[in-house]
Amino acid sequence: MADKEKEQKEEKQQKEPRREESIVRMSGKDINGSFRIPKALNQIKGIGKNLANALALSIARTHGITQDMKIGALSEEQLAKIESVIRDPKAAAIPSFMFNRNKERDTGADMHLVGTDLIVKVRNDIENDIKTLTWRGSRHRYGQKARGQRTRSTGRTGATIGVMKKTVEAAAKAATTSEKKSAGGGAAAAPAAAPAEEKK
Repeated sequence: MADKEKEQKEEKQQKEPRREESIVRMSGKDINGSFRIPKALNQIKGIGKNLANALALSIARTHGITQDMKIGALSEEQLAKIESVIRDPKAAAIPSFMFNRNKERDTGADMHLVGTDLIVKVRNDIENDIKTLTWRGSRHRYGQKARGQRTRSTGRTGATIGVMKKTVEAAAKAATTSEKKSAGGGAAAAPAAAPAEEKK
């Protein structure tokens, strides 16, 4: 009797629509439950719009979870399937040029990292560049731009210095030149007077 009651309860739960959750935790990120699959995947660090759309198509093809479904309305099993695709997009037939770690420095394999794994890996790469004294590492070390951008007008650090206007600059220049002339005239007159004293 108890077994029959359990089976009836399970059937009822399957027939009843699942209550939509307001927040879903996925790959270390809290995602709004009202977002559809592509937009929800785009919220995860390391997944851009193009990759999110490609993953959504792959999930729809392999697991039958359509792109129009809201992430909050999915069951735990369906969320686990999506997590598995995110962890290993190569197995889901996603092309390798969409990965963020092509030809990994240590292994040489194509891989895609998301969330905290990506943050830690990027930090390790920067530390490695600094240790090996590469140009990019030296730029990171001093907090400068590392990708060839201009630094004349942006990326300034330290104390701010006001810009001197042209009129003020011209007046300051004229004052310094007049001071130099007056100092030069006095110095020239002093040696001329010395020989006259010697004649006496």
